Amino acid sequence: MTETKAEASPKQLLALNPQEESEFKKKVQEAKKNKSSKGIRLTPGVIYVGHLPQGLFEPQLKAYFEQFGKVLRLRLSRSKKTGGSKGYAFVEFDCDEVAKIVAETMNNYLMGERLIKCHVIPPEKVHEKLFVGSQRVFSKPSRPAVTRYNKPHSQEDIDKMTGKLLRKEAKLRKRLAKHGIDYDFPGFAAQVPKKKSEANTSTVSDDTTPLCTPSLLERRKSMVVDDDEEDNEIIVKMPPKYEEGESSSEDDEKEDDEEGE
Repeated sequence: MTETKAEASPKQLLALNPQEESEFKKKVQEAKKNKSSKGIRLTPGVIYVGHLPQGLFEPQLKAYFEQFGKVLRLRLSRSKKTGGSKGYAFVEFDCDEVAKIVAETMNNYLMGERLIKCHVIPPEKVHEKLFVGSQRVFSKPSRPAVTRYNKPHSQEDIDKMTGKLLRKEAKLRKRLAKHGIDYDFPGFAAQVPKKKSEANTSTVSDDTTPLCTPSLLERRKSMVVDDDEEDNEIIVKMPPKYEEGESSSEDDEKEDDEEGE
C-alpha cells in the first residue's frame, strides 16, 4: 500500500487517490447512515496526525480534512518560543466511525515527501484540555527581549552593558577564590578593547615582569659580581705626549744622520 502511494506524482501529494476517493466517500456515508438509522447519537472521534510536512498550518489542515467529514476542532502543536509547527496535530470529527476510516486511510500516506502517521485516540485518553485555545487565531510571540537586544545601541549603552558584565565576572572570580577553587579564565575582560594608553605600554615590553622577591634580588647581585670578575679589560697604550722644546730620540737620530751626510 505504501509503495503505490510513494509512486504517486508530486501533484497528487496533497489529494486522495482518485480511484480510492469514491470508495472512501461510500464508506463515510454508510457509516453515518448506519448511525442515524439506528437512532444512535453521533459521538465525536479524535485522531492523531504526525510527521506533518513544513508549510501545513491550521487553515490548510482544516481544508484538507474537511473532505473526509465535518471537522469540529483542530489543534496544531506549536513551539511557544518560535511559534513554528512541531509536526503533529489533533483533529476531532463529528463521528467516531469517520475518524477510524480517516486514520486507516491516512496512515502511511505520502504527503510532501513524508509518510503521515495517523491513529485514533481512545475517548478515555483524550485530555479535557486538549483543544483549549484551538479556536483562537495564532499570533507570533513578540519576544520583547530579542527586539530589545537587537536594536541599535549607543556607546553609552555599550559601556553600561560592558561594566555590568565585568562586575558580574569579578564577583564570580571572588566566589571561586572564596571556595578555594584555583581556576583562571579569560572571560569578558579579554574581549574588552584596550585603551590607547594601555596599548602603548603593552607594546613597550611584551615580557611579563617577574615579582621582585628577595631571592630574585640576591640572584641578580650574584650575576653582576660574576660578570665583573669574568670581564677582561682591553688596555690600549697610547704614545707619550711631548712638551714643547723636547723632541723624541727618533728626531735626534734623523738630525745626526743628516749632519753626517
